[in-house]
Amino acid sequence: MAEFLKLDNVCKIFKVGTLLSRVVIPAVWRISLSLPDTPFVFSLVGESGSGKTTLANIILRILKPTSGKIYLYGRNLDEYPKKEFLKRVQPIFQNPFETFNPLKKVELYLFSSAKKFGVDHNVTSRIEKALNTVGLNLEQIRGKYPHEFSGGQLQRVAIARALLVDPDLLVADEPVSMLDASLRISILNLFKELRDKYGKKILYITHDLATAYYISDFMAVMLRGSIMEMGPAEEILNKPLHPYTVLLRESVPDICSETKASVETRMGEIENGSYTQTGCKFLKRCPHAMQICSEEPPHFQVGERKVKCWLYKTSEGGLAYVTG
Repeated sequence: MAEFLKLDNVCKIFKVGTLLSRVVIPAVWRISLSLPDTPFVFSLVGESGSGKTTLANIILRILKPTSGKIYLYGRNLDEYPKKEFLKRVQPIFQNPFETFNPLKKVELYLFSSAKKFGVDHNVTSRIEKALNTVGLNLEQIRGKYPHEFSGGQLQRVAIARALLVDPDLLVADEPVSMLDASLRISILNLFKELRDKYGKKILYITHDLATAYYISDFMAVMLRGSIMEMGPAEEILNKPLHPYTVLLRESVPDICSETKASVETRMGEIENGSYTQTGCKFLKRCPHAMQICSEEPPHFQVGERKVKCWLYKTSEGGLAYVTG
């Protein structure tokens, strides 16, 4: 199967503090993955501070990686001229009201965006087509400012803006987290339609496992800059392997269950030194921690999944579940 997007050992290091007390934070650490040239929704999932948005911004070329390479269709991402890159990769941000100039009518913003993206011919019909794809039309938005739309409507317009150049990849960073629960499903269904009907590839960044489960084909679970588990979304969420993924899964309420979670979950809590500690990033919270966990584990192959955990160390005879 042809390779669409490849990340090869990508790292992003931030240095914070003064010269006398500077801390080096590996916000993204040794990320490698490969995505096929077929329609998909690939989700990056994890709690706040896990590096999801940093990695998305590297793919969007908003941030430069400290090391490592990213390839799109086998070509280094840095080699793409800006206009060509914008035609291939488009962002969809968390808050649609921050996407648009509040002092400019929305249709004028779409026309100026089309010009910026290099759409020179049949601009009006291209805008109409993009709006139709998300369930709107030009007449519905004509003469209106951003504040005259609901959050769901404006996010649809933001998606239409991204579709103006018919991009290969949409990078959606928490696109439904600012919307009312009643509106989220319509946007999630839109993403599924973009994949299934229009053949789009979507990188979906979220902390919400429920929405990721609903729309994802593949998933990577991140913690403190590292991918802990990666593979088919249904397998990961129905039978998680990494102890951190298990914790995330237990944090999702089950409305069909009358029992409460048996563990106390503290999501989004950043421990001192958790970024810079040696070994597994989940070491201090893991109920299965072993002495070897002070060494950083590689990714072990378990079926179709990759799991960064010493519990799944492989041997010549196959999977060896380490319990001591």
